Amino acid sequence: LQLVESGGGLVQPGGSLRLSCESSVWTLDTYTIGWFRQAPGKEREGISCISADSGNTYYADSVKGRFTISRDNAKNTVYLQMNNLKPDDTAVYYCAAPEVRYYYSDLLASYEYNYWGQGTQVTVSS
Repeated sequence: LQLVESGGGLVQPGGSLRLSCESSVWTLDTYTIGWFRQAPGKEREGISCISADSGNTYYADSVKGRFTISRDNAKNTVYLQMNNLKPDDTAVYYCAAPEVRYYYSDLLASYEYNYWGQGTQVTVSS
């Protein structure tokens, strides 16, 4: 499963970005997709996930109320809308999928995810 993230960039505090996760090779509509991030010197953090049918979503406390995960299975894309960005949101953002189709968990642990994109950099700075 090949995943590609896009949409990162430099934004001022309080600004917004929308990240995309897609695959040109595999259809994603039977996979839970998770978003993770890793800041320099910090451990990778799971921030949000969405089930294959969009019926279940989960957000880490650090992004709850500011980030929204969604998916458009017709476009084979999962989105992460990030609003009211803060300097602490600066990190490389990754999307990932588990090996088992339809597997869903609110745990958002890295070990549950087998396929990872290359990451996209998000920098929040004035």
